[in-house]
Amino acid sequence: MTTLVDVAKKANVSKMTVSRVINHPDKVTDELKQLVYQAMRELDYHPNMIAKALVNKSTRIIKLCILEDIDTTEPYYMNLMIGIAKTLDLHQYSLQLVTRKNFDIGNCDGYIITGMREQDVEWIRNLKKPVVIFGENRYGFDYVDTNNKTGTYLLSQLALKKGYERLIYVGIDSKESFEYSREAGYLQQVQEKRMMPELHRFGNHSHFAEEFIRDNWKSITNNTAFICASDRLAIGIVRGITRCGGKIPDDYGVTGFDGVFLNQVASPKITTIKQSIIEMGSACGENLLDKIDTNDKQGALVFEPKISLGGTLRD
Repeated sequence: MTTLVDVAKKANVSKMTVSRVINHPDKVTDELKQLVYQAMRELDYHPNMIAKALVNKSTRIIKLCILEDIDTTEPYYMNLMIGIAKTLDLHQYSLQLVTRKNFDIGNCDGYIITGMREQDVEWIRNLKKPVVIFGENRYGFDYVDTNNKTGTYLLSQLALKKGYERLIYVGIDSKESFEYSREAGYLQQVQEKRMMPELHRFGNHSHFAEEFIRDNWKSITNNTAFICASDRLAIGIVRGITRCGGKIPDDYGVTGFDGVFLNQVASPKITTIKQSIIEMGSACGENLLDKIDTNDKQGALVFEPKISLGGTLRD
């Protein structure tokens, strides 16, 4: 039977290097990985991860728990799972998707949780295994997210550069950290420009935003830009303005936030913050595995926002 020593000799590296490639490939250069992987293929060597898991009392399973309703319209969570799975696969871990109802069925080595709300904090804090949250939070949990505040700040700044004179923020009616941060980015920009802030909050559904436009159309002046907390709300604003006879982007501007799918299928395409969901999913996996290995707190990993230009702001 081929052993780790045989692979090391074939690749002309140390046994420790082979072990590191197998167990911590992210900490090894691509050149070394290729040498070791080639030797493993030629010798038909397959690491006995089951035996290793038994020795370490490990399941090699990570649970992803989604605590909110999954909207199948856009591939947000599919992209997240792809990113997580890519990282776990490199480390010979399996990903298991669970809901709150079946959360406790079966063992695992750690959890990635998304959609956390205030009512979830206590039971998550009591979990015995390592946890990483996908999504900004103010409860002290390790998390991965986009820099929400910077995102809306940049969009508000861009709208003013395009010549819009009035900025209205259309937010999500939620008490969660990501919404507070997106609102704060807008507020910082309008305060810097000594403008009067105008904020409105709705459930994250396009028809609420459309109704807002229809009900307030007479008071919405030309040269106004709407800074929306999601692409879904932005679509409602665009639809409302269009149905009321307004011209986008000549007379009215609209920006969104997410950039996963809806911004591309809207007409015109929405100028938005494009979130790197696959990359953030990979980061969730890396942070959790590091936490499992070291038992160290990972803190916050924040991705800088990138503006995706569409047709809802002037050129």
